[in-house]
Amino acid sequence: MTVVIHHNPDCGTSRNVLKIIHAAGYTPVVIDYLTEGWTRPQLLALFAAADLTPRSALRTTKSPAADLGLLDPAVPDNVILAAMLEHPVLVNRPIVCTPRGVRLCRPSETVLDLLDRLPPGPLFKEDGDMIIDAAGRRL
Repeated sequence: MTVVIHHNPDCGTSRNVLKIIHAAGYTPVVIDYLTEGWTRPQLLALFAAADLTPRSALRTTKSPAADLGLLDPAVPDNVILAAMLEHPVLVNRPIVCTPRGVRLCRPSETVLDLLDRLPPGPLFKEDGDMIIDAAGRRL
């Protein structure tokens, strides 16, 4: 199975998701979207597949969203999308694509729904929360 993760290496949630994918035995295609940026068709396709809108995919913390005036509910999606193309950090992360679907994987254990197999347990997130127990059961 091909797994693609749009990853921010500075984000704990994104690192957790990547760890889960690796622990499940996959070698994902890792796209550092902060370095590579986005294209309009790429974002529109990802958002459509994940049932997101630019507003629902907008990263509102630790991003320039407030400074750019994007938090106002009156700002249309096309303006948010244009800002995301200029400032890739505005897109919430990580977004994972597999044959089972496309999701914004927040919280990180959401990625488990996209994988054909679970990682062996126990498996913990960076903050110490267990997500797979020693018997391999999802918590």
